[in-house]
Amino acid sequence: MAERFYTHLKKFIEFSDEEFTEMLPYFDLKNLTKKDHLMQAGESCHANYFVLSGCLHLYFLDEKGIEKTVQFGIENWWVTDYLAFYHQKTTDFYLQAVEDSEVLIIDFKQQQELFKKHPKLEQYFRHIYQIAYGAATMRMKYIFDYSKEEIFFRFQELFPEFVQRVPQYMVATYLGLTPEYLSEIKRKKRS
Repeated sequence: MAERFYTHLKKFIEFSDEEFTEMLPYFDLKNLTKKDHLMQAGESCHANYFVLSGCLHLYFLDEKGIEKTVQFGIENWWVTDYLAFYHQKTTDFYLQAVEDSEVLIIDFKQQQELFKKHPKLEQYFRHIYQIAYGAATMRMKYIFDYSKEEIFFRFQELFPEFVQRVPQYMVATYLGLTPEYLSEIKRKKRS
């Protein structure tokens, strides 16, 4: 566990082994089985989650009770309801394991304390948030620029292993499609 997180952090910031050892106690390790929830709508969003292994999805339920995936968290990715986390408010989202997963958890107060003791981590999170915001912006560009079919085919081209790894209905809602329409798109391509 520690080596994976260490290697990931080293891609963004410099720190000593001693500093890393001082950082680790701020995080809790949690093993999840498929379908376990870390967060549910209506609860206070008190933590940020780093995926060491596995896959999580952040979703909400629409007015018909249908899941709408807004974000996936796979290895080396952070996921939470960032607005609720920042304001320490209740969330409208659910965070669930798509497959057996191992995550590091840091709560809001611990993260603030960690930033004070290790300001390099603020730089690290700035990098991470910029990448995440850029990815979200590109996703919006795809939604505005491409047809529904093109959105799926581009996603499949860029992330083929991901399309195989995640249930089709989650991929569909993430891309703004219905599962039925995604099946139809796949059938058309095969014929």
